Amino acid sequence: MAKRLKGVILAGGTGSRLFPLTKVTNKHLLPVYDKPMIYYPLETLKKMGCKDIMIVSGRDHCGDILNLLGSGREMGLKLSYEIQDDAGGIAHALGLTERFVGSSNVAVCLGDNIFDDEITTSDLGDFEGGARIFLKEVHDPERFGVAEVRSVDSCSVISIEEKPKKPKSNLCVTGLYIYDSNVFNYIKSLTPSDRGELEITDVNNFYVRDGLMSCHFLDSWWSDAGTFESLLKASSLVANKKLCICDDSKTVSEPRLAASASGEFGGVTKHSEK
Repeated sequence: MAKRLKGVILAGGTGSRLFPLTKVTNKHLLPVYDKPMIYYPLETLKKMGCKDIMIVSGRDHCGDILNLLGSGREMGLKLSYEIQDDAGGIAHALGLTERFVGSSNVAVCLGDNIFDDEITTSDLGDFEGGARIFLKEVHDPERFGVAEVRSVDSCSVISIEEKPKKPKSNLCVTGLYIYDSNVFNYIKSLTPSDRGELEITDVNNFYVRDGLMSCHFLDSWWSDAGTFESLLKASSLVANKKLCICDDSKTVSEPRLAASASGEFGGVTKHSEK
């Protein structure tokens, strides 16, 4: 990947699915085992090679995020902040970062998404432009954006549908994306959905239409920690990974056992990125 990779974390929204926990704080500051939720996407982006990261949040609790993270120096990062005054969708929030991203490539992570996979710079060496999505097999794809691919070996994306009633595959589009700087031109051409928001699925489908979308299959568990159930499960999986069971002959990592559950915590599958 020739161009510099900057990072963006989208940490807005009201967190209504976690009310009343979110009545007095931002969802992304809630604990996932031993750290605030927002630490996990920060660590994900840092491992991907992002040292310059912008956090986009709403007005209500943006000061709490700033008080927690500051300049990012303690984490070896340079953090910037942007406010999304009104709920306009993921693509709208990303559009606010155009000046920050400039001509760089950008890795975008939703602030409530937690990944067990370690995606490093070596995994991104072939990214020269266009876009890349990160896919996970799930048992209930109708709850998510779903990607249709020509084959799991080639990872050629045919289409992406948002919460389809009849999914064409079980490949969920997780909340981690990589884009070139042309993403902002696509965002400017969007029209609001029926929800009145600019949808990231529409952005992704522009890249699919133009033959510029690639993908990466996740091997281990992933969680959108935006509900009580997923927040609890994510905390358990992180805790089990850190508090592994050790004996004289081997180490048994509990997340590998827990990850056999259904949904976004689905069992480990092995694919190669193309």
